[in-house]
Amino acid sequence: MFDNIVLTVDFLLEHKLLLTVLIILLISVIKRFILSRIRGDVAFLSDVQRKWMSRTKNGTSILIIVILFILWQTEVSKFALSVTAIAIALVIASKEIILCFTGSIQRASSRSFVIGDWIEVGKIYGQVIEHNLMATVIQEIDLDKGQYHFTGKTVTLPNSMFFTYAVKNLNFMKRYVFHNITITLVQFVNLYPLFPALTRQIEQHCEDFIEVAKRYNSMIEKHAGVDLPGSEPHIHITSGINGEQNVNIMIFCPTERAIQLEQLIREDFMAAFQETYN
Repeated sequence: MFDNIVLTVDFLLEHKLLLTVLIILLISVIKRFILSRIRGDVAFLSDVQRKWMSRTKNGTSILIIVILFILWQTEVSKFALSVTAIAIALVIASKEIILCFTGSIQRASSRSFVIGDWIEVGKIYGQVIEHNLMATVIQEIDLDKGQYHFTGKTVTLPNSMFFTYAVKNLNFMKRYVFHNITITLVQFVNLYPLFPALTRQIEQHCEDFIEVAKRYNSMIEKHAGVDLPGSEPHIHITSGINGEQNVNIMIFCPTERAIQLEQLIREDFMAAFQETYN
């Protein structure tokens, strides 16, 4: 029995290509088994499940790389010594791959985001659902148009983008958000008399969550170490390039209710404007 095992090991060491295939298949089977156990029978994955699935994928990938490096170390060393020029050319050709790998190290060392966070990279917004050595996968969110819902699109970002674009962590926006509303008026009239009543109406719309909003606002200030705008509504007027008036309203509200509150506030303002000036 022992002799058979020794013969099998010697055979596999002599045929490294076969051994490599067997190692990759074995680790892949183990990975699929672990991932299926983590996922279970749930329809939607939690952030904790996503984190463990990502760790499993990354861990098995690193394990395969380490084992193959040890297995083929002699051949790799001989190849590197004999074809230095080719190796340099390969490094230049694989610049993007190297940037992706170092971008992954930069992300891990800076802890700029974790799975489940909302992030902005360039003009792309989304919730991180997976990251590995080469890329970060996010579920796109329509923040660019002032919305806060998922678009249904999955975006794969190469980690090299983290050297080109600033990564903004928008995680606090998952619960509450500073939502900006702009109402443009061509007619030039004095709008300031409308603001006291409009402010009271906004406060009425927000009264069921205002205390929680104040506590959450204070928590963000302490965590970030900066003085943020308060949770009360803010209204001011700016002028456009053609002389139109822009009424700018900012509220601090639950993210999922931002669009609903915007429509109520627009309705209140338009009703007050029509009653006063028409």
